[in-house]
Amino acid sequence: MDEIDVPPFFISPISLEIMKDPVTLSTGITYDRESIEKWLFSGKNTTCPVTKQVIADCELTPNHTLRRLLQSWCMLNASLGIERIPTPKPPISKAQIVKLLIDAKSPQQQIKCLDTLKSIAAENATNKRCMESSGAVEFLASIVCNYDPTATEESLDYEFDSIKPIDEALSILYSLQLSEASLKNLMGKNGDFILSLTRVMQRGSYESRAYAVLLLKSMAEIADPMQLINFRPQLFIELVQVLHDQISKQASKATLQLLVSICPWGRNKIKAAEAGVVPVLIDLLLDSSSERRACEMILTVLDAVCGCAEGRSELLKHGAGLAIVSKKILRVSQVASERAVRILLSIAKFCATSKVLQEMQQLGVVAKLCLVLQLDCGSKTKEKAREVLKLHARVWKNSPCMPTNLISSYPA
Repeated sequence: MDEIDVPPFFISPISLEIMKDPVTLSTGITYDRESIEKWLFSGKNTTCPVTKQVIADCELTPNHTLRRLLQSWCMLNASLGIERIPTPKPPISKAQIVKLLIDAKSPQQQIKCLDTLKSIAAENATNKRCMESSGAVEFLASIVCNYDPTATEESLDYEFDSIKPIDEALSILYSLQLSEASLKNLMGKNGDFILSLTRVMQRGSYESRAYAVLLLKSMAEIADPMQLINFRPQLFIELVQVLHDQISKQASKATLQLLVSICPWGRNKIKAAEAGVVPVLIDLLLDSSSERRACEMILTVLDAVCGCAEGRSELLKHGAGLAIVSKKILRVSQVASERAVRILLSIAKFCATSKVLQEMQQLGVVAKLCLVLQLDCGSKTKEKAREVLKLHARVWKNSPCMPTNLISSYPA
């Protein structure tokens, strides 16, 4: 290819490779379909990469003239090893999607419809956007909302034992990478869709539970705070169970991200604590295989939950709670250290019984906080560590590591 003179207008401005399916934006610039779809839909950009103009209409118009020129050029250079670019399959039309959804009346037709939708979505991002604008999201959401966890296999009126509509519907919904507008629409259904996802997490297969969490995470990212405070206690119970069951790394990561987003709002930290999230998080921290980012998120959720009395009580109730939080200081990252010290500050402020303070000294928590003051680990972390030590310097004055200036801050 280095020795072949390729006409510059055959090259995609994004990938800098020969285009296979040239399409033109409303700005008049032609790109390869795959590259511009990634830019617009996966990357969620709203400007033309070349002109930097804001794109009001994301419709991609096939550049048939350029494609035919490309194919002719490929044939002329076939002896040099250039393969002919096949004629791309045209994107699905809105009318085709609508007809497909209308025809899906019986359970058998519904399964076939889901199978077809899955294939259509897998082809390209343009098809996904077409499905979204043609009512496919509402159709898939209705399958989720009509999910009956008490139904037995025998009572379901379809013959495809290996395929369950709820699994397929959730899988397709997640694969569509829904726009903010569609996610807001799902959030705004008076909590019905969230309640349905909770039922799925309670009784569904591992696959359905994982997709339910992933969808909830996407919805929470665009939700209004007032919507987040209305989450029911049962949802937190199911989220904790997903973490406990370790369905998959992706599901666990999504659950932690979701808890990071929602725990600070309203009474959510109390709901999470009452659902039993603290012992599960501590057990995850005790797992030495926890990745850095996962560890940071676990400590962030623990920090939020320890903002309530119920959360702090659960942390102290766990035999390894204080020890593992202290152990993560200076061992994972600056973010993890700050979150861990914040947790210890909550304990020191609100749970400082003589037993707890003695335990903190015996477990080496005091020594670790003294070490924080001596090392370069961020001003916020140092400030909070100093605050913990200063709060109880009188009790810990016999600790060999305790700075004299903190002890002297108390009157004799």
